[in-house]
Amino acid sequence: MAHGKTCDQIERASELLGMKWILLIVYQLLNGPMRFAELEHACEISGRLLSDRLKVLEREEIVTRTVYAEVPVRVEYNLTEKGYALAPVLNEIGTWAFKWIEMNEEIELHQV
Repeated sequence: MAHGKTCDQIERASELLGMKWILLIVYQLLNGPMRFAELEHACEISGRLLSDRLKVLEREEIVTRTVYAEVPVRVEYNLTEKGYALAPVLNEIGTWAFKWIEMNEEIELHQV
């Protein structure tokens, strides 16, 4: 029965990490805490979509949101231990992409 549980966990992880922008946001946060506007600029993503993805990452305990009582209020996003555990995965994806993905190619995803 453990095999079935592992498959379920892999499927859930691939659904989470496969959400558009999730890995890019995590990648940006590997360098340390960032403010919302910094992430928005670095990822070239709309504020609404970024907000949605950050909520998903917070709910999954991959990212923490810290509010500083300053004027104006400062909010920073940072990876948790669970988030930083994705670093080797992202490094391997980066290595693979650098070797195998051409930037001038269109990638066609076909439904099977």
